[in-house]
Amino acid sequence: MANSTEPQKPQNTKKNKKKGATLDTFYGAKIQNTEQTEDNIKENAPKPSKGNGNSPQTYEEFESEMTKKMEAFWEEKLEIMQKKFTHLQKQFDQTVKENQALKQELIKQSQNTKKLEENIKYLTDKVIDLENRGRRENLRTIGLPEKPEINTKLDMVIQDIIKENCPEILEQGGNTSTDRAHRTPSTLNPQKTTPRNVIATFQSYQTKEKILQEARKRQFRYKGMPIRVTQDLASSTLNDRKAWNMIFRKARELGLQPRISYPAKLTIYFQGKVWAFNKIEDFQLFAKKRPELCGKFDTENQRARNT
Repeated sequence: MANSTEPQKPQNTKKNKKKGATLDTFYGAKIQNTEQTEDNIKENAPKPSKGNGNSPQTYEEFESEMTKKMEAFWEEKLEIMQKKFTHLQKQFDQTVKENQALKQELIKQSQNTKKLEENIKYLTDKVIDLENRGRRENLRTIGLPEKPEINTKLDMVIQDIIKENCPEILEQGGNTSTDRAHRTPSTLNPQKTTPRNVIATFQSYQTKEKILQEARKRQFRYKGMPIRVTQDLASSTLNDRKAWNMIFRKARELGLQPRISYPAKLTIYFQGKVWAFNKIEDFQLFAKKRPELCGKFDTENQRARNT
């Protein structure tokens, strides 16, 4: 029996061929792809411009164009900034001018204020002086007890004081009559333990002056009780005089023969001379420069001890 042979199936040469082509041409294909990429880059690279607007630019031309655009951009910005700076400079200059004008105006106002203060002080002093002169016929009696029998007949009490302390004035025929006498203040403060002062207005200025001179020489009394008789003055002047009290008492202890003259001036007798002081500060400076007086008129320490 004859052996029959089946026809052999053809091998898949397509796969082998493809596989063989891949293995054989792997490196060559890679090189070819690389060359194609380089060609594409060269084709797409900018070509030299021929002066036509549609022609591609070179890198140098691109760089030059961008530089010009940047320069134009910054020039525009710089111009805007310069305009703003100029505007701010003008505003600053205007502000400086306005400040200078305000400063000048402030100086003028300050000068005007100083003049007004000087005028006010002058007028105030003038009014006080006029008030003091209007009281030139008055005497102020300090220390009279607050009793009904005294308050109801103050005019007679003043005459009794004159008879008890300076009868020579009556003997000389002096006019001791008063126009009026009253307590001040007009109402009694129950919280105060000291009696109110009595102000008497005399008809004769000369008689009033004689009584005042006697009161400066010795202690006046009313029925044996010590009292003080002084010149009646405006309240502000009295306060200025009271400011000298501590220094006055110490000066009297030291034998400096202190006196308070019109309106509120302290005078002392020291080393054969008469010294006058309008302000406490002036006296303190004077005392500090004299070893005999230095440290004896420390008003601050005296106030601290009293309090």
